[in-house]
Amino acid sequence: MSKLRVAVLYGGRSGEHEVSLNSAESVIKVMDSQKYDVQRILIGDDGRWRPRAISPEPGGNPDIDVVFPVLHGTFGEDGTVQGLLELADLPYVGAGVLASSVSMDKEIQKRLCAASGLPVVEYFAVPPDYKPACPLPFPFPVFVKPANLGSSVGISKVKSCADLDPAIRFAAEFDGKVIVERGIVGREFECAVLGNQEPQASVPCEILPSREFYDYEDKYLLNKAQTIVPADLSPGQTLEIQRLAIACYQAVDCEGMARVDFLLEVSTGKFFINEINTIPGFTSISMYPKMWEASGLPYPALIDRLIELALERHARRRSLRYSR
Repeated sequence: MSKLRVAVLYGGRSGEHEVSLNSAESVIKVMDSQKYDVQRILIGDDGRWRPRAISPEPGGNPDIDVVFPVLHGTFGEDGTVQGLLELADLPYVGAGVLASSVSMDKEIQKRLCAASGLPVVEYFAVPPDYKPACPLPFPFPVFVKPANLGSSVGISKVKSCADLDPAIRFAAEFDGKVIVERGIVGREFECAVLGNQEPQASVPCEILPSREFYDYEDKYLLNKAQTIVPADLSPGQTLEIQRLAIACYQAVDCEGMARVDFLLEVSTGKFFINEINTIPGFTSISMYPKMWEASGLPYPALIDRLIELALERHARRRSLRYSR
């Protein structure tokens, strides 16, 4: 039996370039060499493709059977690359164009969740030149973040009105839209989702940050944050997180995979959906594969399943396209 030719697409122009490099190495390391012929396609932080770019023409990539994008943030997780792969008529792992785009924009994602009756923290979005006026619609502390980015890049925890303007200007260095969100005193959780039309949720995990919040340094540099898998929750709480994770996944029309992040407010005992990540981290410390491992799906089998889902979705869409 011939091997499946998998193009792993990684790097990219976003502020999460280095995270993508680490994720891709982790994915490639666990891919079964008896099943897959892996091709590396690196997008440099200058936007150049090495050693080759994918042709947007259908049939223009005869040496690729499926693409595995391991790109985080803008120009990779936001629907842009997914649109290219749709033009090329190539199967690819992860969410489609629409889900990738709306999930990348935290404000749009929150709107869709709220419209579906799902719990989101109070927030408002502002342009980068916004001049804050206090009091705000909700009390301090607040979190200020770029609307379109991940890995906690550009996020600040703000405790007073005097610090709000610098935080907004800092977030605006990364995106043209900034979100100001009520700070939640509570616990942080994550839940992995896998599947196309019938998604399933993993056991959740709890994140115990070593700093005031789970920022970029805490995630990738300090190696001091702790994780608990499965999370120390009651059976009812676990089911609630899994229900909300799948509901969020479906609200943004996601397929393939995603990680949904939650906040549990101590004072109310209420879960809030923080965000959804359509290409979650796959580094050695990333929780998406670890949560599935704890749910009985080992890392290599997870990669197999993600590729199967990509091929299944592509076949389904092609059959619908050509049946008209």
